[in-house]
Amino acid sequence: MSKTILITGAASGFGKIAAFELAKKGHQVIATAQIYPQMSDLIREAKEHGITLIVDKLDVTNPRDVEYIVKKYNDIDILISNAGIMEGGPIAEQPVDIIRSMFEVNVFGALNLAQGFIKKFVEKKSGKVVFTSSMGGLWTVPYVAAYCASKHALESIAEGLRTELAPFNIKIATCNPGVFGTGFNDRGVDSIFHWYDPKINFTPESAFDGAAESLAHQLDPQSMAEVIVNVALDDNSNFRNVHPKETEDFVKQLQADAWNTKS
Repeated sequence: MSKTILITGAASGFGKIAAFELAKKGHQVIATAQIYPQMSDLIREAKEHGITLIVDKLDVTNPRDVEYIVKKYNDIDILISNAGIMEGGPIAEQPVDIIRSMFEVNVFGALNLAQGFIKKFVEKKSGKVVFTSSMGGLWTVPYVAAYCASKHALESIAEGLRTELAPFNIKIATCNPGVFGTGFNDRGVDSIFHWYDPKINFTPESAFDGAAESLAHQLDPQSMAEVIVNVALDDNSNFRNVHPKETEDFVKQLQADAWNTKS
């Protein structure tokens, strides 16, 4: 049965792949991008692949954009809340305005948009919201702690929505990627050096060597996008969906070990 699905952050990465895959399966997909040039690229690429998409502009931090999108597409079946940003750096020194901007997109933007569609879901007594979270929503990765904090907050919001909206037959799920090569992680690491100065900051530059090493072993994002697609379409999906399995096992072990971690 065809669904109407709106995806945020569809200009690249998981969002774009998931949008294309869902459209190929015959679903009506509204793929949103933050800025107009991204829309143009998305329209062109979809046309090149023979894929039918509705493409629209949505900056989740812009109240006018959110109001416009919720009014225009007020009868969707599924919201895939995928838009997000990551900026790295030691949280003891990272400028707070950068941290605040991550929370604006990853937390407040995601929640504000979801609230708009949830009102309609409540009326219909059906609907689903899938949040693209992160493995960093379940443990804290050094030097991206602020980003992880935003995803921890998103996890808490998703859990609250799942419990509170169950009486209205509204489904909530999270998808938690490991380290995938979408460019997202690379941009997050690169962002450090837009403000960090080893002559001023006390964190040694060598502290970031591990991040660069991890970027050399990123996974193909296709499999993660397929997880997002499957979770969105499955009425009985798990609430939390960590991928790949090795990352799930790693996170579970870290959470267990945390009970015995010394301060």
